[in-house]
Amino acid sequence: GAAIPVVRYLIFWPKDQWQVDVEVYRQAGESILLGRPIYEAMTEAPQLLPFTYPPFAALLAIPLALLPFGVVGWLWTAAQIAATTAIVWYAGYRLIHARPSDGRPGLARPIVLGLLAAPMFWLHPVGDGIRFGQVNAFMVLACLMDLRRPRPRLLRALPPGALVGFAMAIKLTPGVFVIHYVLSRRWREAFTAVGAAALAWLTAFLILPEASWAFWGGALQDPARLGPNMGTSNQSLRGVLMRIGPDGALGTGIWLVCVLAVGAYGFGIAQRAHRAGDSITEVAAVGLMACLLSPVAWIHHFHWMVVVILAVLGAAPWRDRRRLVAAGVLLVWFTCRLPWWGISWLGNGWSPDFVGRLLQNADLIGGLLALWLLHWSLARDLDEAATREPATIEAATRERGQV
Repeated sequence: GAAIPVVRYLIFWPKDQWQVDVEVYRQAGESILLGRPIYEAMTEAPQLLPFTYPPFAALLAIPLALLPFGVVGWLWTAAQIAATTAIVWYAGYRLIHARPSDGRPGLARPIVLGLLAAPMFWLHPVGDGIRFGQVNAFMVLACLMDLRRPRPRLLRALPPGALVGFAMAIKLTPGVFVIHYVLSRRWREAFTAVGAAALAWLTAFLILPEASWAFWGGALQDPARLGPNMGTSNQSLRGVLMRIGPDGALGTGIWLVCVLAVGAYGFGIAQRAHRAGDSITEVAAVGLMACLLSPVAWIHHFHWMVVVILAVLGAAPWRDRRRLVAAGVLLVWFTCRLPWWGISWLGNGWSPDFVGRLLQNADLIGGLLALWLLHWSLARDLDEAATREPATIEAATRERGQV
């Protein structure tokens, strides 16, 4: 399933656009080894991309600087494929390990894993991650493993929240999970996440004090370092409003109202999922908040759709075909690269114009649709559980009476 995207982006892709983001990471590691300012260095023309992550991420990039760039690109891609497959394994665990009607565990788990993972590599966000050499697959995997219940055996020695904090130390957007912890009054996880991130940042400050001052005192406040925020690739609420909404204070006010409304809805879904014991829906909802509420959310940030699709499928989608349809809609939606269809529509001057605008902003619309489908699937799970509970109690009562 991953072979065709890999061949397209690593063999037939233009060399001046090859793995441009992992080149940024590798250059940060080079800057440390060479003693040059991390946040002033740029990749080679025509990209001229700066490093935008905290200094702790630059420390982790040092091993990349010790290998040839071509080798790094291929290894990074292999790691992304492995991480995305692991996301499918953990998020789709209930479905992959579903027992057949005879009650015996089948031999089809690797096949089911492959069938679930293969189409995920064709999703636009995942494909862009492979194309650019992005870090999002690892962020999603870290947060998913940290919140998933039952907790993976690999993490028994780590307290809950530690991996979220580690991810936040590399890239700030996983900080939405700290907001979720606070809103859910899970203070221990919140403090652990913040403490882990702070420890990583403090370590980086002790090793790279000048770079730390440069990031926290300047580079972090410069939105231009991230690229054109009004561009089609920015599919956050703010990015779309910058393209279609008013400017100035009115535009900012509209954005803040939208952030509050979508945030209340999304975090509310996550809290209900946590209370219901559905950690996959919980992670999916909070992950969407990282995309929708952030001022900048590039298309590849929507790697969270892998978790969302599996959350909507649930544990036994063959019992409710509407789940298959819902997950299929999301899969097709985020495979079709609709924002670029919108660019073509507008560029060719086709009418009506609003169709092109809708397509241009389709990932935001799809993200909002995905959020509603998470609400819908969670409600169905809760209704099914409420229906099964009286029957289970009645059967137990009958059994006791017979005894």
